[in-house]
Amino acid sequence: MTQPVRFTPEATAELEDAARWYEQRRAGLGLAFLSSVDQAVDALANWPDAGTPVHGLSAELPVRRVPVARFPYFVAYLVGPDAVHVLAVAHERRRPGYWSGRADR
Repeated sequence: MTQPVRFTPEATAELEDAARWYEQRRAGLGLAFLSSVDQAVDALANWPDAGTPVHGLSAELPVRRVPVARFPYFVAYLVGPDAVHVLAVAHERRRPGYWSGRADR
C-alpha cells in the first residue's frame, strides 16, 4: 500500500533550488531532475523500507535514503505511522549531514 509522502519546507526549498540551478544550466534539465526525484519519491512511497539506512543518527530515528537517478542527489526520509516524511533533497557531496537535525522534529 502506498503511503502519503510529506515534504518538510526545507526539503521543498532544496528541491526547487536544485531544479532551478539545473534549468539555468540547460533548458529541460531542471524538469529532468524533478522527474528523477518524482521517481525516487514514488519508489519510497511504495517500498518505504527499501531505502538505505542512514548511519550516525539515533537508532530511534530510522532515517533512510534513496538515490536520485542521473543526478548526484538523494532523498532522505523518515517513515512515520501515517506518512513518509521527506527530510531533505540533498547533494551527495556538498555539506554532508547538514540536514540531520531535521530528523529530531
